[in-house]
Amino acid sequence: MANIIVAFSKQEDGRNIRNILVKNGMQVAVSCACGAQVLANADDLQSGIVVCGFRFGDMTCCELGRQLSDAFEVLVIASPAKWSGEDMGRLVCLPTPFKMCDLVSTVRMLEEAQSRRRRERRRQPLKRGEEERAAIERAKQLLMRRNHMTEPQAHKYLQKCSMDTGRGMTEAAEMILRLYG
Repeated sequence: MANIIVAFSKQEDGRNIRNILVKNGMQVAVSCACGAQVLANADDLQSGIVVCGFRFGDMTCCELGRQLSDAFEVLVIASPAKWSGEDMGRLVCLPTPFKMCDLVSTVRMLEEAQSRRRRERRRQPLKRGEEERAAIERAKQLLMRRNHMTEPQAHKYLQKCSMDTGRGMTEAAEMILRLYG
């Protein structure tokens, strides 16, 4: 489930949108009244969906969208008169007036798109830098020499250490190098 930030300059609008989402089984992480609050909370959450109005006291939704990381989707709820002619970039717009089911289905669609992107990123092989590869290789060589392991056994041992400690493979390799090296 995605982290949802509801952000409207009018608190009543934000409360109404939040209530609709919560009523439909979605968890709203935080409600904000300005763009700066959204950005601060986005740093803490790291990914999610921002459901917002067109303009805040400190910035527009377009400016907010440019400052948010690509890990966030932005759903703008506003009159088409406000955003027509604007370059909305990657922002998704829901015209007012809207039906509750349109809001809910749009947020669910954005959640699914985020989930799909996360799955695709996990499937891609991890790209390690030269230093990281060298540390892993040194740790495997050390395990092979010290514990008489084959290369596949040393690799599997490193993977298990990584999983058991909840750290990356490079960190596990560095830990082994510090312990045995």
